[in-house]
Amino acid sequence: MLVVGQIRLARVCLAALCGGALAVAGVALQGVLRNPLADPFTLGISAGAACGASVAIALGGVLAATLSAPLAALRLPLPGPAALVPPAALAGALLALAGALWLGRGDGGFRRESVILAGIAVAAFLGALVALIKALNEESVTSIVFWIMGSFQGRGWDSLPLLLLTLVPGLLAVGMGWRALDVLALGDEQAAQLGLHVGRARLWLLAGASCMTAGCVAVAGVIGFVGLVVPHVLRLVLGCGHGPLLAGAFFGGGVLLVWADVLARCVLDGGQELPVGVVTALVGGPFFALLVRRRT
Repeated sequence: MLVVGQIRLARVCLAALCGGALAVAGVALQGVLRNPLADPFTLGISAGAACGASVAIALGGVLAATLSAPLAALRLPLPGPAALVPPAALAGALLALAGALWLGRGDGGFRRESVILAGIAVAAFLGALVALIKALNEESVTSIVFWIMGSFQGRGWDSLPLLLLTLVPGLLAVGMGWRALDVLALGDEQAAQLGLHVGRARLWLLAGASCMTAGCVAVAGVIGFVGLVVPHVLRLVLGCGHGPLLAGAFFGGGVLLVWADVLARCVLDGGQELPVGVVTALVGGPFFALLVRRRT
């Protein structure tokens, strides 16, 4: 019973929250950017988290030693190198987001094309930094690659506060902006005529969706296709109204990722498990291709 409460239940809760948040972020970003291929990692968030985590993995011992004196002065416990990875990933993701938004901001506010291009540029630069870290620290390559592929292995209740710290404000920001998403779908000019401050609404929704994504990546690594597939499937069932779509996405994304995590644990023998990001890519990739094929 202790194992169920401490390990299994914690993994289920984390997977459900991450899956729901990624799906909601996907709905928000597709609505804000009006791009059906937008997903929670469009703005380079995954690359930023991967870069932060790679630095923590490669230099974990050095970082722990550096923090030992300040933490001892504050009478706080010294974290191990592995405990530094989620906060470092979160910091990297948020810095990447800030960089993409700063680069994509023009005189007239946030333009969709500029934000997408800025995200691509940030992701390319940070991806090169991750490759450099792996080349300079070959001992950490396996750990970095496994983390980037996404997994809930070894995650417990101690990961929940960090996740909730980003999920709660992100969900509130996106949930309160569902009407703005409906108005933005009409186009920027008509949205402005209806009284919506387009730049402010876009920034609010981008920040909320990206904050949720950063928390999920910090806890579980990069898990693709949840924020891309779930919104498209639910639009076929619920329509394009963002109120029910956001609620359905949170539930559908949570269910999808929980079952993907169960499948990741059961496929291999001998106590080994696949990264859950591999499972979502193997299942979501062909499914999304079929979905696109049916709609064209």
